[in-house]
Amino acid sequence: MAQQKSGEPRKMRTSVKGPLMFSAFWAVLAFIATLIFASGGTAKMPRFDLAFIAAGIAFIVILVVLAMLSMGHKPNAEYLGKGSGVNLSSRNSGHGGHPAQSRAEADAPGAGTEDGPRDTSGGDPR
Repeated sequence: MAQQKSGEPRKMRTSVKGPLMFSAFWAVLAFIATLIFASGGTAKMPRFDLAFIAAGIAFIVILVVLAMLSMGHKPNAEYLGKGSGVNLSSRNSGHGGHPAQSRAEADAPGAGTEDGPRDTSGGDPR
């Protein structure tokens, strides 16, 4: 496999074999099901005309749906996975980019006091 230069966009190798095989499988299944159920029993002639119509419709519809899904696929840009977001690791799970305190640090006396002790008595701080 050849190495790509950093400025070249990645080329995805796409194949039509997978969607064609998937559509063909469902077309054969539709053919068999229609052939069995449209005839109305073993005493009557099998309805090959309806079976071929059902197989053709199933093949085309599934192939079109798969084509639309493949055209709608867009890979993420490279910079999105580089770590520029918030909460990227469990060490920094706080909000706003601040590291979260562990439970032991939060329960320790004086935890969360950066400006000094707070008066929690509810009285007037003057």
